[in-house]
Amino acid sequence: MMKKMILAAALSLAFTAGAAFASEAVLTDAIEAQIKETLVAQGYEVGKIKTEDGLFEAYVKKDGKKFEVFLNDKMEIVKTEQD
Repeated sequence: MMKKMILAAALSLAFTAGAAFASEAVLTDAIEAQIKETLVAQGYEVGKIKTEDGLFEAYVKKDGKKFEVFLNDKMEIVKTEQD
């Protein structure tokens, strides 16, 4: 019985800690402007910006091609997908 209680407590703590570290990106006007500035400086035409899976997602065009660019909260591109 004691082992089950310890296991339950450990699992509860692990899930709580995981939730605390899983932060959702919050898109404000200032962050949206910063994302646009960052991507325009890299040659992208920026369209819609939203959040997905804790990242900022921007729909962009470059050299006639469409992309989805994912940025973290430090405005670093972490993934790019061609549409």
